Amino acid sequence: MKTLIGILLCIPFLFWSGARIYKNINYGIECSGHLKRAADANTVNLAKKEMETAITFIKSHNMIAGYTSVLYNTPNEDVGFWYQNLSASLQELNDVTDQSTQLEKSNILMKLRETLLDQGEKGQSVTQPTGISIFPNNFVYMIWGWISSIVMLILMCFGFRIIIED
Repeated sequence: MKTLIGILLCIPFLFWSGARIYKNINYGIECSGHLKRAADANTVNLAKKEMETAITFIKSHNMIAGYTSVLYNTPNEDVGFWYQNLSASLQELNDVTDQSTQLEKSNILMKLRETLLDQGEKGQSVTQPTGISIFPNNFVYMIWGWISSIVMLILMCFGFRIIIED
């Protein structure tokens, strides 16, 4: 019976972990993967197509303003700035015409790449606010994570106590 109760108390944490993993994978497929492909694009039309796909996802998930942070706001968590930057990049791609020179097109693609990618310790990554995959529900996920973690800690303490007593 104690084992069953222990397993039941682990379920909220497992669901929280699964939900975070699912949201992160889905965001990667639907948005950040397209931003990466736009950065890697060799033509303006290809970059434009990928940017439009990503921005459509961003708009449909209301990721156009706010912060991903819960306790305090930092510049790297500003969703509004990120969205405006992406929109401005798409506008620059849309401004390219058939009369644009190859040098102008190359410069726009290089600028797009610099806008979309960051160079970090682990190599290149897509520039995006921390925690964007669960935005705008960051507060809900934080509460869910804290509560499920506390329940897990209580369970662990209770489990150790039972082992010591036996």
